[in-house]
Amino acid sequence: MPSNINARQFLKAAAYRRTCYALTNTSKVSDERIVEIVQEVLSFAPSSYNMQSARLSVVLGKNHEAMWDAIIEAAGPILKEFGVWDTMKPILEGSRNSSGSVLFFEKETTIHAAREAHKSAAHMFSELSDHASGMHQILVWTALELEGLGANLQHLNTIPVVEDIIKNHSGFSPDEVTLFKLKAHLNFGDEVGTHPTVPAKLALSETLRVVK
Repeated sequence: MPSNINARQFLKAAAYRRTCYALTNTSKVSDERIVEIVQEVLSFAPSSYNMQSARLSVVLGKNHEAMWDAIIEAAGPILKEFGVWDTMKPILEGSRNSSGSVLFFEKETTIHAAREAHKSAAHMFSELSDHASGMHQILVWTALELEGLGANLQHLNTIPVVEDIIKNHSGFSPDEVTLFKLKAHLNFGDEVGTHPTVPAKLALSETLRVVK
C-alpha cells in the first residue's frame, strides 16, 4: 500500500473533476506531459478478463483544428435538420477552440476474441468493454484537470459521419481504425473563468443502501 496517498486524497482529486466548456486553444501543460498521462492510464487501468480492448489517441495542433473544422461542416446540416443546431453550435465551436482532444476507442475484434475465449460470459463483453472505457475516460479526465487544464467529455459518435471523421484524424491506419468503435472524446485546454461547482445530487437516502 503506498504511504504517500490515501483514500481521502484520491476522492478529493476525483471530486475536483468537472465539465468545463470555456476552454482556450492554449495549454499550460506540455504535449509531452499530456501524452505521458494517457500512457500511464493505459499502463494500469483495468479491464475485465484483462481484455485490453482500449485504443486511445491524442489529437493536437493543426490536426485537431482540421478534425473539428470537418466535424462542424459535416454535422451542421444534420443538427439543423433535427432543430438542435442553436444548442450544439457553441459546444462544437468550443471544442474547435480547445487545445486538443483525447479519443477513446474500443477494438471490436478484441471484444469478439474475448467472447470466444469465455463463452459463459460472452453476452456481457460489450457491456464490460463500456465499463473499461469509462474507467479510462474518468482517469484521463481527472488527471488532466489536476494538471491545471479544463476538459469536457463528449459523445458525438451519435452522428455516424462524425465518428468517421474522428477516426480519420485518429492517427491509426485505415485498416486498424475500421475495427474500432468510438466511445467518447475528451476536449481539453486552458480553462477560462471559474472552475464549475459540483451540481446538485440526489439525497443519499435515495441512492444508497447499507445492508449488514
